[in-house]
Amino acid sequence: METNGLSFAALPQTAIRIITAPSEYFREMPKSGGFLEPIIFVGVMGFAAGIILAIWSLLGFGYGGQAPPGLAAIFLSIIYLPVIFIIAIFIGAAILFYIWKLMGSTQNYEVSYLCMASLTALAPIAALIEVVPYAGTILSFAIGVYYIVIVSNEVNHIPVRKALQIFGIIGAILTIFLLYSECSVRNRYATPEQVRKAAEETSREYQLYLEEARKQTARNR
Repeated sequence: METNGLSFAALPQTAIRIITAPSEYFREMPKSGGFLEPIIFVGVMGFAAGIILAIWSLLGFGYGGQAPPGLAAIFLSIIYLPVIFIIAIFIGAAILFYIWKLMGSTQNYEVSYLCMASLTALAPIAALIEVVPYAGTILSFAIGVYYIVIVSNEVNHIPVRKALQIFGIIGAILTIFLLYSECSVRNRYATPEQVRKAAEETSREYQLYLEEARKQTARNR
C-alpha cells in the first residue's frame, strides 16, 4: 500500500481506491516503505469489519440466527479482531510470497506483505455480505480471487490466465471447506423460527395433555 507518510484521514480514501481501481493502485503501489503504515491500515480495516460483525451479531444474524453473545463478548471481539488481522496478514503474506515465487515472481516478502495489507480493504465488504447464508461465503471468495489475480498480474507480473487457474483452484477448495464449516455451525443451532415452532408444538402437546387429564378426572367421578 502507499506509504508516503502516515495519515489516518487518508486511510478511507486509500481503501476506496483499492476497491474501485485495483489495477491502477497496485500498478503504482510503492514496493517498499516499511511495515508501520500497513499494520495500522490492517488494524483499521479489522476494526471496521469487527464493528459490522458486531452489528450483525446484535441483530441476531449470526450463524443459524442464534442469540447474540453478551455485550462484553461482542466488544471484546471488536478489540481482538484487528490484532488477529495483523497477525494473520504476516502469515498470509508468507504463504502468498512462496506461491508467487513458485509461479515465477521476483518480488520480495515485503512486497507480498504490502499487497496482503492492501487487500484487507475488502474485509468490511466481506463482513457486510457474510450475513447472507452460504452465498455470502461464495461471493467473498470470488471477490478475493478476483483481486488476488489483479495483484498477481500488476505487481508480480504473472499472466492473468495462470493466476486465475492457480488461485481459482485454491479459492474453490477453501470455499468448499468454509461452506462445510458454515453448514455444520448452522445445523448446530436452532433458528428463532425453529425455536418458535418447537415452543408452539410443546404448548399444543401440553394443552392436549391437560384436556385428556380433565376428561379422565371427569370419567372417574
